[in-house]
Amino acid sequence: MEEIVPWLKELLFPSIADVAVLSVDVSIAIVRVDAECPANGAACPACEVWSNRVHGSYLRFPADVPSAGRSVVLQLRVRRIACRNSA
Repeated sequence: MEEIVPWLKELLFPSIADVAVLSVDVSIAIVRVDAECPANGAACPACEVWSNRVHGSYLRFPADVPSAGRSVVLQLRVRRIACRNSA
C-alpha cells in the first residue's frame, strides 16, 4: 500500500527509520493512525544474515497518550521475516 501522508511519518515516528503512515482518521473521541513497516527484509538478530523471505505479518498496537482529549489508536502492521541461515 502506498504511503498517503508522508509528512506525518516524521511527526509521529521520529526515531523509527522505516515507517509509512497509510491513513489518519479523526473523530470526536478517537484519532486512529494506520501505518506499516515497508522494509524489504531484515538482518537476523541471532546470526545477522540478511533475509527478505516473509514468514507472515501481524498488527501491533503500541500504547500512546491521549491527544487533545482524544484517545489515540496506533495500528502498526509489521512483517515476520524468516532467517535464511540453515544453521
